[in-house]
Amino acid sequence: MSKSKLVKSVTPKYTLDWYLKWAASILVLTAMSMRGVEGYAIYDLSFSTLGIMLWLWVSLIWNDRALILLNGVGLIFLLKNLALTMA
Repeated sequence: MSKSKLVKSVTPKYTLDWYLKWAASILVLTAMSMRGVEGYAIYDLSFSTLGIMLWLWVSLIWNDRALILLNGVGLIFLLKNLALTMA
């Protein structure tokens, strides 16, 4: 295989999971860009929670147990921290 050839994606485009994974990724990256910035903790947690919720949905669609575990536990942690921040 030539190095000049582009690697093609094996996942289908423009399906529900495609839109969800891109929206989730944008939300998580947005949250990460705010991490550690004073006064933005609530936004970081909110965007992270929404992004991880969407990634959990994608994980369920794909029936990927490792991603379900990662995002399910991550969602619990984020919801706990969000509740503590809002209290």
